Formats: sequence, C-alpha cells, structure tokens
Amino acid sequence: MASHGVSRAAATTVRSEEARQKELQQIDTYKDLVNQVNAKIVERQYTIEVLSLITKLLNENPEYYTIWNHRRRVLITLLALDPVDRGDRASPEELIENDLQLTFSLLRKFPKCYWIWNHRDWILQKGESTLEADTTRRLWSGELQLVNKMLHADSRNFHAWSYRRFVVAQLDRIQSGSIADAEAPKSMIELEFEYTTKMIKINLSNFSAWHNRSRLIPRLLDERKADHNARRQLFDNELELICTAINTDPFDQSIWYYHQYLMSTLAPDCPEQSKIVPNLTTEDRTKYYAHEMEYIQEILEDEADCKWIYESLLHVAQCFLVIDAGTDLFTTSDMRNWLENLQRLDPLRKGRWEEVGASLGK
Repeated sequence: MASHGVSRAAATTVRSEEARQKELQQIDTYKDLVNQVNAKIVERQYTIEVLSLITKLLNENPEYYTIWNHRRRVLITLLALDPVDRGDRASPEELIENDLQLTFSLLRKFPKCYWIWNHRDWILQKGESTLEADTTRRLWSGELQLVNKMLHADSRNFHAWSYRRFVVAQLDRIQSGSIADAEAPKSMIELEFEYTTKMIKINLSNFSAWHNRSRLIPRLLDERKADHNARRQLFDNELELICTAINTDPFDQSIWYYHQYLMSTLAPDCPEQSKIVPNLTTEDRTKYYAHEMEYIQEILEDEADCKWIYESLLHVAQCFLVIDAGTDLFTTSDMRNWLENLQRLDPLRKGRWEEVGASLGK
C-alpha cells in the first residue's frame, strides 16, 4: 500500500515483553493525567498550574477535543484577571503568545488536526478583544508566515489553505478598519492570486490552490473594477493556463475540476456573482465550447485511456446542447461512445454512468 506516493512498511516487528510493559505504563500515566485534569476542571481550578497539566495532556493527544474546551475555560478566567489579582502571573499577551507557540509546535507534528487549527483561531480572536490594536495586527501578520511554513511542508494541506483564506480576510478587515475609507488600500487579493499561480507552477496537482484561485477570481475582478474586455482577457488567460496544464498531465484530476469550473461560469444559469464574463451571447458561448471540444479531442488522440477526457467531453457537450441543439461538432453517437469508454475505464461509478446513459436515450 502507498499513501501520496509514500510506501508503507509492513508491521512485522514483534514487540518484546519489555516494550509491551513500557507501553502499558505509558497508558496508565496518560489515564492518570486525564483523570487529574478532569477532576480539577470539575472543581473549577482555573489556574496556571492546571493550564500546564492541560498542555502536557495535549502534547500527548491533541485530538482530545474536550481538553481544548477545558483549556479555553482556564484561559478565559486567566485573561480576565484584574492586574492587581494577577500578581506575577503571566500577562494576557504572554498567555496568548504561549498558546500560539503551543499550537505551532503541535501543528508541526499534527498538521491536519482540526482541533489545533480551531484553537489557534480562537486564541487569536480572543487576543484581538484583549490586546492593543498594534499587537493584534502583529499577531495576525505573523499568521501568514505560519501558513507559508505549513504549505512549504505540504502544499496540498487543505487545512492550511482554508486557514490562509481566514487569515487574509482578518488582515483585510483590520487594515480597512484602521484607515479612513477614502485612503484605504486595496486588499490582499492580488497578492493571493499571484500566490496560487506560484503554488500551481510548483505542483499542478494541487486541488486547494486551484480551488482558492476560483474563490479569488470574482473578488479580484470586482476590486480591479474590470470592464467586459478585461474580464474576457482574464477568462482567456485562465483557459490558456488550464489547457497548458491539461497538455502537461491529462491524468491529473485537479486540473479537470478547474476546467469544469471555468466551463460552469459560461452557463446561462450561472449566478451573476460567479460569472467571470457576464452578458455573453449565445455565439460567444458557442465559440468557447467549440474551442474546448476541439482541443480536448486533440488530447484524446494521444491519451485514449484517460477517463477525465471522456468525462470532460460529455460535460462540454451537455453544456453545448443547453444553448444550441444543432451542432456538427459531435453527434449523439459520439456521446454514447464517450460514455462507453467511461463505463470501461471507471466501473466503480457504474450507477452514475447508467444515469447519464439514460439521459442520452441509451
């Protein structure tokens, strides 16, 4: 078996009795720690000492989401302490910085653990309501550095991509709120769009980068106040980019999904806010569909066993038929042939292809 191209070694090692006893001791120690933390939370002992015990427990098991809730209860109490009552305890800024450091160290070991990402989000928002504006801005700015490190380690980590969108939105909000509207600079959309281009060039098979790009395009065009010609130019550039990607690796699923997204924006029933080029005529749509149909059929000549090609041909053909029932680019027989090849190459989705066949009268 392999996962993302990494082979898994067979678990053939036989544990010694000494190793088994050591593992049982570790389990007992862990259970004792869980019981100790839960008992102190029941007693409402929301102290620095209990926070330290929770830190130790989360380092052992960050998937224990109830313990993250316990941590938040303790932190809320500590952050709300009056300066007089705080004494030499950690300041609010130190508490928040410590939790950011904790979650960072945990994310390096468990980059796809939801609870760590959730807590980091919570502690930053708590910091925003507790600390000075300049400190808050510095903390949020530092988050982009964290995400860059995470995506450098794994460019397809969808948790990191989702968190990146969240951080950018927070930075845009803080920046726009700190300056008079008349002087407000543009958002980070342009920079983020360039970032997706960079990440796609590094690895074409990056679902998250393609997805993020699709989310950015409508906002990018609005911010640029793009007219019809500018919108059309961007759409043509995206088609050129995706066609180059398809030609590079037609077996890559993520590329075809982005191609399908671009085609979906041409549909007459596409929501206005999602259209890249609004007010297209039937002739405009026909030209785009015809171009894609011809290009994909050229790719098919060299890659007859690529199921994504047949699926895309069927999708474009169905889009074509919505706006023009009479075309000589393909026939019903062609569509049935593409469907038969899909059934041959993708038998696990037999039911889906049978449903498509029924719509074709097969």
